[in-house]
Amino acid sequence: MNDSLVRTRAAFFAVFLLVHVGIAGAAADAHAADLARAAPADVGLNEAGVEKIGALMQTMVDEGELVGAVTLVARHGKVAHFASVGKQDRDKDAPMSEDTIFRIYSMTKPIAGVALMTFYDEGAFTLDDPVAKFIPEFKGLKVAAGDGPEGQPVVVDADHEMTIRELVSHTGGLTYGFFSRSQVDALYQQADILNRDSTLKDMVGKLGAIPLRQQPGSAWHYSVAVDVQGYLVEVLAGKPFDEVLRERIFEPLGMVDTAFWVPAEKTDRFAALYRQTPTGDLVPMPSEYLTKPSFLSGGGGLVSTAMDYARFCQMLLGGGELAGVRILKPETVALMHTNQLPGHIDFISPRVATPGNTFGIDFAIVEEPDGTTDHALAKGEYWWYGIAGTWFGINPVQDVFIVGMIQNFGGLGSGKARIASKRLLYEAIVGE
Repeated sequence: MNDSLVRTRAAFFAVFLLVHVGIAGAAADAHAADLARAAPADVGLNEAGVEKIGALMQTMVDEGELVGAVTLVARHGKVAHFASVGKQDRDKDAPMSEDTIFRIYSMTKPIAGVALMTFYDEGAFTLDDPVAKFIPEFKGLKVAAGDGPEGQPVVVDADHEMTIRELVSHTGGLTYGFFSRSQVDALYQQADILNRDSTLKDMVGKLGAIPLRQQPGSAWHYSVAVDVQGYLVEVLAGKPFDEVLRERIFEPLGMVDTAFWVPAEKTDRFAALYRQTPTGDLVPMPSEYLTKPSFLSGGGGLVSTAMDYARFCQMLLGGGELAGVRILKPETVALMHTNQLPGHIDFISPRVATPGNTFGIDFAIVEEPDGTTDHALAKGEYWWYGIAGTWFGINPVQDVFIVGMIQNFGGLGSGKARIASKRLLYEAIVGE
């Protein structure tokens, strides 16, 4: 699929939403608002239904599934729900608050994707450009064809160079090293690809010496692709990734607490991190993020707050603009939540293998809700989450988004909070 065809489809979809779903008029005007507070009924939500989201989080805290949580819902540009429950730090008996800072891990990925797409808007690249055009280390990468001796896979030539479209949709042939098992995954682990004390350039050099796990475009596999996007941003900008994020996203959107580390003056707002044991207990984990890392991870390196991330979501829901500040063109935002996967593709790593979901540019997309994991009204939602339980979902059809922040590293509580809270949101729309 070439860029012009994707742009045409995305533009048509955007126009369809404006004309046929009724976002034009009052809702479009509301997008210019700066996320002011509003009663649920004023934005077409059932108040009792919305209150169930906070009640769910409180119940999960009371039952020991969470230590604390912050949830935020906005519709038509107004915040209709913003609640904090439980503790920010159990050992310090510090209460959770609206401005608590969380490790958002993979919710960094959409932010990195938006940063990259600002250069797309400027004509710096096309999605069908080979990655090697900008990152020479990726030129002529081999592909693993099977296991070989001494831990080195048998390799063949790639049938084509990895494209930027494949990079941004996790179909480029990369892996993470721990979501699947292969000799390539083992090589990632041996190379310590995501070493916090290394740099993005170091990572790219290591990747250039390891074959791709599978042929580009042949499979969806969750991967270090967004960390590579961070390096691509550095190449395009000629400056460090964190400076680009600050200049192009954080400062324009007023995301004052989003960064790669928590400075000393903000540590009193930094949530403790917990791991769920097999018996269900939540035990504290060691914390990083208190000093600036060398490795500026586009795949999972940021900390943020619920309101900061809400401003990012509202910018996307507003077609790339928040309060008069434009970050992306509307058609580029639409392109990011348009399916970028080939017609038939394997899902090796099951992170997005949710029934009825596809994948765009650094977002999963609900195309055909299954009625169980995804509510029927979730059609059109684009979303992702972080390994410590944070989540968001943006639905341009319903003109609504939700942000949830917890600090449970893995465990059943994280998935339950995300799936159940989004279902309650859509039920509140049903009940208006």
